[in-house]
Amino acid sequence: MGEGMAEGGTESGERLRRWRLVLGGEGADGTGVTPAGDDARMDGALEKLYGGGREGRPRPGRRSAGLGDSAPSVARWLGDIREYFPSSVVQVMQKDAIERLDLTRLLLEPEMLDAVEPDVHLVGTLLSLNRVLPDRARESARAVVRKVTRDLERRLAQRTRSAVGGALDRSARVARPRRLADVDWERTIRANLRHYLPEHGTLVPERMIGYGRRRRAVERDVVLAIDQSGSMAASVVYASVFGAVLASLRSLRTSLVVFDTGVADLTDRLHDPVEVLFGTQLGGGTDINRAVGYCQGLVTRPEDTIMVLVSDLYEGGARAELLRRVGTLTAAGVQVVVLLALSDEGVPGYDHDNAAALAAMGVPAFACTPDAFPGLMAAAIERRDLKEWSERHASAG
Repeated sequence: MGEGMAEGGTESGERLRRWRLVLGGEGADGTGVTPAGDDARMDGALEKLYGGGREGRPRPGRRSAGLGDSAPSVARWLGDIREYFPSSVVQVMQKDAIERLDLTRLLLEPEMLDAVEPDVHLVGTLLSLNRVLPDRARESARAVVRKVTRDLERRLAQRTRSAVGGALDRSARVARPRRLADVDWERTIRANLRHYLPEHGTLVPERMIGYGRRRRAVERDVVLAIDQSGSMAASVVYASVFGAVLASLRSLRTSLVVFDTGVADLTDRLHDPVEVLFGTQLGGGTDINRAVGYCQGLVTRPEDTIMVLVSDLYEGGARAELLRRVGTLTAAGVQVVVLLALSDEGVPGYDHDNAAALAAMGVPAFACTPDAFPGLMAAAIERRDLKEWSERHASAG
């Protein structure tokens, strides 16, 4: 199991070895195990991060070397944890190091960026530093962001294209389907319920409703409005990737708007999610009303428009005006969806009053994982009941 296994290699010895790595310490942990070889190096990496008490303060009787204050020492530590721990653990340790030991400043150093394990949380941190990155660190930061966005595209792009493409096919209804496979049985049954014959236990359809085939013209307009306040960092990353994927579909006209107290239209950067992300500025206040007002101006075909607002709904602007604007959009036929988060981080914090007010207007507000987003877009294109969809597929708000 490794150079540092307890003497004798017994099951109890291995258990003591693992407890020693969990507890740390210098003999006062009660295990009687002294790490050696790889175990000693693993123990050293863990001790540098977790050897202190709360907020990095040393615990009595425990060593607390810390990571020091130089980028080279941090880079060496990052190299150690990548060697001895799996990627999922490395990402957790990196996130803990940034939070516990205030390493944000050191992320400005290129040698550190070259050593980190790229993930969504790191990208969020880099984006929050976007305006202060020196030139020598900017290219390293871009490389980190590009690797993460490419990995996300590989994971999510094909599923999104398939789900959206299938939904566009199904949403084009025809009155006389030529093939049995083209019959939309659910809609056909609903349209013919009055022709049910109880004595025969059957329904006689007077008219059939079928799926059509997509035309080459733009069939839906999609407006993504993304809250770029600091708490929404992961959502900004995922939304940028999805925006680029949706923009690649000819049947959709996709716009992407980011906002805090100001509004920035990044539609012209949708060819590259990295360009989108470096056009954002995480942090600051939030004026959702102003952003929705801008998005209203992008709507030219209300009944063929889907607006996805990604925000925790903590409004710093005019709440009453925001609700009025959303009501105007939905009354005109725009399908408005609010995602309280677009991430894998579980149920987010959000403004419950605003979410409830929107729900009362028929606008669903819920958290959505990246893996569920393609299905959400398909449901929106087909104008299915998104409240019901969210209860089955997402963390409802």
